[in-house]
Amino acid sequence: MNLILLSAYILAVLVLLITPGPVVALVTGTAARHGSRRAFATVAGTNSASLVLIMLAALMLAGAIAFSPLFLYLLAMAGSLYIGWGAVASLRAIKADAAGKEAGKLRSQGGFSRGFLIGLSNPKDILFFVAFFPQFIAVTPDFTTSILTLSLVWMFSDFTVLSLYILLIKQWIPERHSQRIEAISSLFLFAVSLYGIVYSASEIITRYA
Repeated sequence: MNLILLSAYILAVLVLLITPGPVVALVTGTAARHGSRRAFATVAGTNSASLVLIMLAALMLAGAIAFSPLFLYLLAMAGSLYIGWGAVASLRAIKADAAGKEAGKLRSQGGFSRGFLIGLSNPKDILFFVAFFPQFIAVTPDFTTSILTLSLVWMFSDFTVLSLYILLIKQWIPERHSQRIEAISSLFLFAVSLYGIVYSASEIITRYA
């Protein structure tokens, strides 16, 4: 096993996970507003989405499938649109709660399915697994062993980092601030979605217009 390459991969994964992004914002907002149980269900969803992205990256490396850069930019833009839609829905639900109204179907923050969809549509994760992940495939001489090793490292790191975020929110943030934290998380998600849309659109125009 190439321990230097593995160490570089672990460091890259930790930096990616610790850096605030759509998944961190969703998990922290869910933990603050809906409790640890729903937050961990969200983590399970994002982990499952990561497995799907890892599988796609493995298929690309094996030559079974190929994605053009244009497709990846369009996929990132679609993911950003979904993230933005979810952020707006959460903000509307928060506003309804503050006004003493029934939020109804607008309350869609967190949960396994929401975590899975956010993880699958997260532009940061898409680009990581498609463009950055293949650089570490030589961590062992065997392709299958490398994929398994890199996957286990990702899953363990992802669960650990997100669990620490959940514990931090539940242990150190007073309950009275839960709605404010959810609102901040939703606004951050909306800002990320806008950036993703603008970035993807500009790349498409620059490269293909």
